[in-house]
Amino acid sequence: MVSNTPPQQRRENPDPHEERNPIPWPLLILVALLVGFGVVYIAYSRIDTPSAWGDGRSRADLEGEVKTAGAAVDGGALYASLCAACHQPTGLGLPGVFPPLAGSEWVAGKDTTAAAIVLHGITGAVTVKGTVYNGAMPAFKAQLSDEQIAAVLSHVRSQWGNSAAAITAATVAQVREQTKARSESFAGDKELPPHD
Repeated sequence: MVSNTPPQQRRENPDPHEERNPIPWPLLILVALLVGFGVVYIAYSRIDTPSAWGDGRSRADLEGEVKTAGAAVDGGALYASLCAACHQPTGLGLPGVFPPLAGSEWVAGKDTTAAAIVLHGITGAVTVKGTVYNGAMPAFKAQLSDEQIAAVLSHVRSQWGNSAAAITAATVAQVREQTKARSESFAGDKELPPHD
């Protein structure tokens, strides 16, 4: 019997076809055990306890809250939690992005200007140590008390070679009152008073 199939086609292997291959039982058991473990783990987890991850500091430690009556607010802890991400733990900032606080004329300048910047934030071009930075700093007036702003500014004004006088909560309160109608950030060099 002669086949009508051309020789080229007879040389080829048949096309593969999917077959019904069931999922192996050991794999199904493993998946079921993992799902069961996840359900039990979530059911017995306490979501009201603080996470043990990180460096062990609580939110109160990072915010620099007053621990006992008469204790001072920790400006260094406030700086670490709110400012160091941009201005860096060294106070040197990030070149071209976030200005340095170390040796900054803004830090060593008028205490009322520094307080106003932290209260209301700053956007647009600002010149620090001869370099122009064009970014944004958020306002902290709703987040921090006068005592906390005074503490973080006093910390910054005494670190990394800075030697400006500490800022008092009364100064911050005065600036807050004078600028209470302000709803937007300062427009950098264009709007802020000179630093002297």
